[in-house]
Amino acid sequence: QVQLVESGGGLVQAGDSLRLSCAASGRTFSTYVMGWFRQTPGKEREFVAGISYGGSNTRYAASVKGRFTISRDNAKNTVYLQMNNLKPEDTAVYYCAADRAVVTTWSTRKNVDYWGQGTQVTVSS
Repeated sequence: QVQLVESGGGLVQAGDSLRLSCAASGRTFSTYVMGWFRQTPGKEREFVAGISYGGSNTRYAASVKGRFTISRDNAKNTVYLQMNNLKPEDTAVYYCAADRAVVTTWSTRKNVDYWGQGTQVTVSS
């Protein structure tokens, strides 16, 4: 069992930056591929970014590539999402995710083994 707790969301203006954190419980954190998804009302949850077990392989949605960076610290059981140059269309609830599927498959995934509770990110224009 893995429990995920996100933090770092908030209200910012367009062009600002935010860093989301996701703290995971358990001793098996390094055996999970980690990632972030987001969801807005009335829409499906969508993939944002993913990172492999050791952190050497990452994947991004086209809409965030070049602006967002995912990283992980296995010693701290934490995964991060650095979001720069935020846009109003980035407004969503952001969910941390953990799964054992390889990160190259994440862009088409709709379900994962574990979800966090979500953190709201609101970007005003």
